[in-house]
Amino acid sequence: MSTGLAAKIGVEHFGTVCVAMVTPFDRDGALDVEAGRRVAAHLVDNGVDSLVLAGTTGESPTTTVAEKLDLLKNVKDEVGDRAKIIAGAGTNDTAASMELARLSADAGADALLVVTPYYSKPSQKGLVQHFTAIAGATDLPVCLYDIPGRSAIPIEADTIARLAEVPSIKAMKDAKGDIGQATTLIRSTGLAWYSGDDPLNLPWLAMGASGFISVIGHAAPHKLRELYDAFDGGEFERAREINADNLTPLIRAQARLGGVSFAKAALRLQGIEVGNPRLPVVAPDDAELEELRRDLEQAGVL
Repeated sequence: MSTGLAAKIGVEHFGTVCVAMVTPFDRDGALDVEAGRRVAAHLVDNGVDSLVLAGTTGESPTTTVAEKLDLLKNVKDEVGDRAKIIAGAGTNDTAASMELARLSADAGADALLVVTPYYSKPSQKGLVQHFTAIAGATDLPVCLYDIPGRSAIPIEADTIARLAEVPSIKAMKDAKGDIGQATTLIRSTGLAWYSGDDPLNLPWLAMGASGFISVIGHAAPHKLRELYDAFDGGEFERAREINADNLTPLIRAQARLGGVSFAKAALRLQGIEVGNPRLPVVAPDDAELEELRRDLEQAGVL
């Protein structure tokens, strides 16, 4: 384990450079586990030490439980102990999330990612009970996922503090971006903090995050690792250079296309076929694909 400048809390469970991996489909739209194995191996070979499966970028809303578990088992078998496998187990149904957590644990997951319940807009009291119930369903370490842009509600600071008292809740994936609020929580809760928004990866490291859970890492896993290592080694100018020159073009492309469409199209342009997204998400059209090609070239990853 590195003894550098980046925070190390939680890395034994969730790693440092994590990619929220796509779920590959074949030409008929069926799960392609062999492509899943190839993508996972490619990412890990290029510096990723943690993978989230069945997250938003893994198209969790449009994949079945059986598909989620099949991919998890195959990816776990492919990468072994070279990377932590974090299973997305959060839904807006507490009982269903608890069952998915148990099934994911049985399938070999090392940890769980549990998103704020979406659409239902529960109270903060409801969030405490929801997350606590899921955390109690298995012995796996849990990373909360705060993303009010998708869930419609935030996990408030007082709620985070209460949830940090649950023994198996160990981390937060932050896609809320309230660095001011998180500064105090990182110190007071003991939770490992992970950037859940690629534009803020470098700032989050400076604030005490242990790493990031990335989408652009599909296209540039080695550059994401270089960014982390440069910061960890005190090479701050190098970290800023990588962020500006290699990662910012990819961040722009992701913002334009959306995470799933960006990640799958970028991999295809790099020669790694993972199929198209399932509806309602769509693949880029020819013009969008050409613009993405220019972004990848500018980033130095094509």
